[in-house]
Amino acid sequence: MPTYDYRCEANGRVLEVNHRMSEEVRTWGELCDKAGADPGDTPADAPVTRMATGGNLITGSSKGGMPPMPPCGGGGCPGGMCGLG
Repeated sequence: MPTYDYRCEANGRVLEVNHRMSEEVRTWGELCDKAGADPGDTPADAPVTRMATGGNLITGSSKGGMPPMPPCGGGGCPGGMCGLG
């Protein structure tokens, strides 16, 4: 299932949740329920906005399967793919 980040308009907090692409989360209460988070003093009907993170798909094979690529400083990248080397 895709992972999405939502920001609460009332408290500025960002929470990450998994849900189907067809689902919509509109309120802080819905978001906290999905995330298993304590809503605190923020009203349950406070609006939330999905952040433009693209909805990352987390699978068993993508959880740390490959090490991160080193930053390219123009000295050549592994395989010479960036064009700066």
